[in-house]
Amino acid sequence: MEKYNEKALKDSYREASTDKKFCALVKKLGLKEEEAMKYTSSLERTLTELTNCHDCPGLIYCKNKLEGHIFYPQKENNNLIFSYAPCKYQKEALEQEKNKPTRERELANASMADLDLTDKKRIHVIKWLKKFYDEYNTHGKFKGLYLHGNFGSGKTYFIAALFNELTKKRVTTEIVYFPELLRDLKSDFDNFADYIAYLENVDLLLLDDIGAERVTEWGRDEILGPILQKRMNNYKTTFFTSNLTIDELEGHLNINRYSDDEVKARRLVERIKELTEDMELISENRRK
Repeated sequence: MEKYNEKALKDSYREASTDKKFCALVKKLGLKEEEAMKYTSSLERTLTELTNCHDCPGLIYCKNKLEGHIFYPQKENNNLIFSYAPCKYQKEALEQEKNKPTRERELANASMADLDLTDKKRIHVIKWLKKFYDEYNTHGKFKGLYLHGNFGSGKTYFIAALFNELTKKRVTTEIVYFPELLRDLKSDFDNFADYIAYLENVDLLLLDDIGAERVTEWGRDEILGPILQKRMNNYKTTFFTSNLTIDELEGHLNINRYSDDEVKARRLVERIKELTEDMELISENRRK
């Protein structure tokens, strides 16, 4: 049986060796006949995929087994290791994806100098941010902003621009997407206490998109409530963005519509009012 398998390998290799391209690939890899013989079928697949790539006009026309990739060998210690190498079109696609603007990158680069002054509906917010920037210091009592308005109006970008400018003055800032915060805390109990303590004490905190979360008693009473209370006690400036008005947020936080829930929701909203000035931003959806 072993002799039969060896003969089959030799026959397959000899047949493949009638192809000049196959021989050129074996030579390029520096393989001896007895080494190359073990990988005949894989080497033939590499040749097929290279041929497919030769005149391919783009990714959507890819004929290879893994779109945008070539099954290609590398020699390591007299062994061939086959892996999937990206073709030129796949490399271009990856580069474009890497350079595509993301929300995180956009917020990290936000600057007050780039805020659009042509939209009169935004001027009152920009004036408030400028005044806050000019007057803020970490030792004073400064109210943040509860900035609510339509989706995509630039609420988060505005606050991020302010935070980025103040970071240059060594002010510590943090932007937290509130619905994601609750999900992360549920799945990371090891760092739970440390992260909550950090959010309670960072100089400037933005709880982004509050009101978009699925409200639970745990998230409302064990997470949001204590963070706001501690920040209020320590005079830590806190910002919020939301698609809800502050009155609508109170209704959102009233989960079961019981009197006890109503009291808890109202207490939270009173803390937010104590921490912030309420301002509306209604503007063009800039995420279109």
